[in-house]
Amino acid sequence: MNRPGAKHYQQMSVQTRVADASPHQLITMMFDGLLGRLAMAKGFMDRRDYEGKSNCLGAAISIVGALQNALDLEQGGEVAANLDRLYLYITRRLFAAGVANDPLIVDEVCGLVRTIKEGWDGIKEQVA
Repeated sequence: MNRPGAKHYQQMSVQTRVADASPHQLITMMFDGLLGRLAMAKGFMDRRDYEGKSNCLGAAISIVGALQNALDLEQGGEVAANLDRLYLYITRRLFAAGVANDPLIVDEVCGLVRTIKEGWDGIKEQVA
């Protein structure tokens, strides 16, 4: 199997989806990517692959940072302020998960992210 070719095709597919996505869809893609990285991190923890775990948790923290940076704290009011604090908490928990190699912390974060994503998915029609 030609891995470099498959990876290039996958990157092109993601770039095309990003280019064609609405702002709401972009955030949805970020949540999906975050949940995927968290699942992978748990798998790496189970296999004691510390490098893989660190890479996935680092990517997850970067996605959380991007979600946090996407907040409009002026127009978003209390909801945006609460999300800002929640993203900060999630980032701290992900650092703790990495240090402690604790999949239960990753589970906690997954639950929080799923709850946020459900709310985001629920406003899809309002922003369309």
